[in-house]
Amino acid sequence: MTDAVVGWLGEVNWWVFWSIPVFTAVVGWLINWTGLVMLFSPVRFHGVRVPGLRELTGVLPRQAQEVPGLMQGGIGWQGIIPARAAKMGSIAVDKAISKLGTPAEFYQNLEPDRIAEHIVELFSPELPDLIDEVMRSEHPSLWRDLPPAGRRAVVARVREQLPGVVHTITTEIGNHIDQLLDPKIMVIEHFRENPALVVRIFRDFGQRELNLMVWFGGIFGFLLGIPVAVVDHTFHQWWLLPVMGVVVGWVTNALGMWLIFEPPEPRRILGVRVHGLFPRRQREAAEVYAGIIADDVITLENIGDFLLNGPRGDRTRQMLAVALGPAIDQAAGVVRPAVKVALGRGRYESIRRAIAREGVEHTLTPFRDQDFSREQAAKIRTLVARRTQELPPRDFVEMMRAAIKEDEWMLYAHGAIMGFGGGVLHLWIFGVGGG
Repeated sequence: MTDAVVGWLGEVNWWVFWSIPVFTAVVGWLINWTGLVMLFSPVRFHGVRVPGLRELTGVLPRQAQEVPGLMQGGIGWQGIIPARAAKMGSIAVDKAISKLGTPAEFYQNLEPDRIAEHIVELFSPELPDLIDEVMRSEHPSLWRDLPPAGRRAVVARVREQLPGVVHTITTEIGNHIDQLLDPKIMVIEHFRENPALVVRIFRDFGQRELNLMVWFGGIFGFLLGIPVAVVDHTFHQWWLLPVMGVVVGWVTNALGMWLIFEPPEPRRILGVRVHGLFPRRQREAAEVYAGIIADDVITLENIGDFLLNGPRGDRTRQMLAVALGPAIDQAAGVVRPAVKVALGRGRYESIRRAIAREGVEHTLTPFRDQDFSREQAAKIRTLVARRTQELPPRDFVEMMRAAIKEDEWMLYAHGAIMGFGGGVLHLWIFGVGGG
């Protein structure tokens, strides 16, 4: 040991020296803890909307435009992950859900014949009221003058045709499902409207890893604080602690993010086997992810709602009405020509269209049946879990990181600011090198 080193060791104020790693450990813990708060909270934007701010933000650099708060045209904050819910939905479809196959293949896995049986089961008891309601509205005198036996005959004939008609409808939906259903739009819109779901994906399977990241912030902070203490006690410059606090804060957050996601596949670094905390639990993550997708996103209820009320809902309604029309003609049977003469062709067609129109709403009733939807959710969950588990680790990491990636610089900047503050606080309490 040289005389210079011995002299340095003799001059060190060890109390102050070790206070620096303790400070950086506490700051590192706080950085990662508050970083998680920034990631997840609040789920909805909290702040004040400022008229014209959204337009003004458009001239700022792209990264500034993406800051939660500014992107909503206000001064405030929304958690980074819920603010990016739609983007994560888009990546999720591209990386995993699209690998379930085409919408037609996906629809076949939902057992359309079983759906058809359920439609008949639910729809059949409602037929008398449906036909009675339409006929009273469209041609009350004809329906009033028709003997009860005649009314029952019309209902019976429609009911008799119902299984075949419904089977035709479910087949038609399957044949045109690629044009009627867009899973990407469906998932993106659902995530955008329900950002808490994206938070759940992380929380439900990754809370242990996220907590571990907070504690690693303290460990990294302590280890990084040792060379900071050496530099501070060697050069005795007042600006060193704040400046190096910026570095420690930035690096602590960067190491925390790296710990969570990298490397996606196990590898050895300096002889030590390392593997990202999230990708090492891809199988468990896939089960959690699939459960949320099946129970809250790609549900039969949401599929039915998208088919009827989504951007292509008009086409679905028209297709179903066309399929229901022949059932009404067949129910009229041999008296159809006489009915047309009595009513006039235009009036007959209006009744026919009215019954078909009302029938459309009932045709997709089982999609809104929660018990039936839960039964089908098991199939969706199995499909999504298997595909997510089969994803290459890099794709899985990209899917999970998509909601954060563009905004990680904010976490690092937040760490740098806190590191700077910690350096200033230590300098204020202990002075330069403890002097």
